Amino acid sequence: MGTHRHLGNTQHHIGTTAARLLLSLAGLAALLLGPAHAALAVPPTDVVVEDRAGVLDRNSLLPAVRSIEFYEPTKVAVYTYNGTAADNLNEEVLRFARAQHPEWISADGQKWADGLFIFALDPVGRHVGTYMGEDRKVSLEQRSDIQDASKELLRDAQWTDGTIAGIRRGAELINQPWYRSTAFLATAGTGAGVTAAGAGTWLLVRWRTRVGARREIARGDEDYADVSMDLQVTELNAGTIPDSSRYGSTVLEKHRTFLSRYNAATGLSNQVHALTKRQLGRQSSLALARRFADAAAELDALDDVIADTNALLNRASGWAAAWDRQLAPFRNDLAGIEGMLAKSHGEGSSATAAALRSFRDRSQREMERWTADLSEGAISPETALDRLRDARTELSELLKSHADTVIAGYAKNGREAELMRKKMEEAQAGTARRQRRSYEPSILGTVYPSYYFFSVPNFTTGVSSGVSSVSSARGGSTTGYGGSGGSFSGSGSSSSF
Repeated sequence: MGTHRHLGNTQHHIGTTAARLLLSLAGLAALLLGPAHAALAVPPTDVVVEDRAGVLDRNSLLPAVRSIEFYEPTKVAVYTYNGTAADNLNEEVLRFARAQHPEWISADGQKWADGLFIFALDPVGRHVGTYMGEDRKVSLEQRSDIQDASKELLRDAQWTDGTIAGIRRGAELINQPWYRSTAFLATAGTGAGVTAAGAGTWLLVRWRTRVGARREIARGDEDYADVSMDLQVTELNAGTIPDSSRYGSTVLEKHRTFLSRYNAATGLSNQVHALTKRQLGRQSSLALARRFADAAAELDALDDVIADTNALLNRASGWAAAWDRQLAPFRNDLAGIEGMLAKSHGEGSSATAAALRSFRDRSQREMERWTADLSEGAISPETALDRLRDARTELSELLKSHADTVIAGYAKNGREAELMRKKMEEAQAGTARRQRRSYEPSILGTVYPSYYFFSVPNFTTGVSSGVSSVSSARGGSTTGYGGSGGSFSGSGSSSSF
């Protein structure tokens, strides 16, 4: 109960602080803007969809795009077609416009029409492009920004959502008022406006850091309270784990450091709760709070594993539920195979994909047999864990083989293949950028190192990271309109995803 009261007080304090900060920033905005008029917020004047690739859901796309607000009245055109990786999307969009929509082109034939924003997509050739009239054009860097906003979704074959995300980002950047631009806030110089903008940015960063630190502390408090309350029970469970078992002895080794780790978490708890409001706004304090929360979470998971190890190996009360928790990570992997194969670049029709599906179906039947044998006493708990370990090891090998298939299907040369392979290895090891490896609360997750088993979620992370890295390495935006473009010089570019 104390933890929940603390969390409630924390959230109330965060809300109060946020309100005060917003009032402060409103005052800063008044200083910044002075007599400047508010920017217009207008929906598109028209939305034209030419989905020649047949990949968009109009029922979702049209209402979403029509609700997007631009700074100036803007016509939005969406064009998709199925091309190849070697195609120049810019050239294709211009060809299509000349043949089907000459109103998209200026009267002199050299530019895109005023008031126009085109979002183009080639889901087969893996290209996305953005094109604007001269009165709506943005910089090449901003065009890349618009395209990048859609790419994560497009890589996952979410064509409609990716298109909406790109158009929404375009609306944020096209004809953006000077006082809302990132460049204005970053521009060095003197004067009250720049000083106020810098102060506002600094206050916002400090506030967000403080909010993050308090959330991490609240997370740590909840797990730490659970561990403290169960401390005596954990010691009793550890005292009856058979050390003759390979699994039991390894879990007992982890338990021998449990109290020292608990004491370390106690020290971290004391440190974070001694932080002042001012100190909570520092990045170092956020990192300390996260260390406390992660340490408490791992301890909370470990005391559950100690309880499950005791119950399962001794076939004590609750052993069936403990066994079910050991199966859970494997069940989740099997359930995620089809979704993984259906994703973009999933190579779902390959031989290695067929092997994964066959393994899934066989393993689901075998899990039922292991459970029945264990219940009847036909196999020991240790044998059941051995079979589960062997199955997860086999899945890891099948995923590695399928990774080779995915790499061969996307990489164009040895350098790209090596880059993708590196990203897959990082995902398995838990060292992928922005990937926080979490402790698996199971007996196998405690006995074996975190990188021992290759999971379906980590495989998906590796594919996404590998495709993204290769796409970036293939080069930036293409701005030319090809041999058929002639002297056309409309504002636009395309890039791969």
